[in-house]
Amino acid sequence: MATVDLNSDLGESFGAWTMGDDDAMFPLVTSANLACGFHAGDPATMLSACRAAATNGVAIGAHPAYRDLAGFGRRDMEVPAEQLHADVLYQVAALAGIAAHAGASVRYLKPHGALYNRIAVDLEVAEVVADVARDLGLPVLGLPGSAIETACRQAGVAFVREAFADRGYLADGTLTPRGPAGALITDPRAVAERALRMVVEGVVEAVDGTEIVVRPDSLCVHGDTPGAVAIARAVRAALYGAGVEVAAFT
Repeated sequence: MATVDLNSDLGESFGAWTMGDDDAMFPLVTSANLACGFHAGDPATMLSACRAAATNGVAIGAHPAYRDLAGFGRRDMEVPAEQLHADVLYQVAALAGIAAHAGASVRYLKPHGALYNRIAVDLEVAEVVADVARDLGLPVLGLPGSAIETACRQAGVAFVREAFADRGYLADGTLTPRGPAGALITDPRAVAERALRMVVEGVVEAVDGTEIVVRPDSLCVHGDTPGAVAIARAVRAALYGAGVEVAAFT
């Protein structure tokens, strides 16, 4: 029987600003990528999210980003390698300390937003992230066939292949930039169909109609996507209906 992880970016509220419905999402996913404070997620939110993950038996992943609260970590930035190494290390370490207080632990690393997109194509930046993961003994969740997979292999870091059920793909296997039509898929049935095809057939249709080969260990449904809860429920139902087990990869 096929098995796949279902992950989501959670813990992304900040102060009085609420992002997504974490209470409804935690029971639906098997891994949670928790914001670490640089794009979202203040200390109280991080603690609450870690406690929720522990209560629901959800694996915790660190979700570090560029230092970009105003842009929600979605603006590309030029950060010197030493500074980026320290920034990523700081974020993961902060979340690890809070997770320990909640009786849990950080079990993997998945960068957020612009940093995630950058390490898919920029080997030098990818090597910085891989070095942090190696130093902390964490696997990296990322885009297959990308620079971060190469960097992880070179650094001896376990790499976990991720696919996005609610995001559009370009023909080269990278994600469609947010904004244009097709970049974000919000219809629960359509997302569930894409997710099932990714896991069972190993393919996904790009925005230009070409088919891309994917072999995901983990599927992502974003917690801030409109209708995220309905999407996650639809994806789980479709996978279970096809006999696919949903379980954390760690």
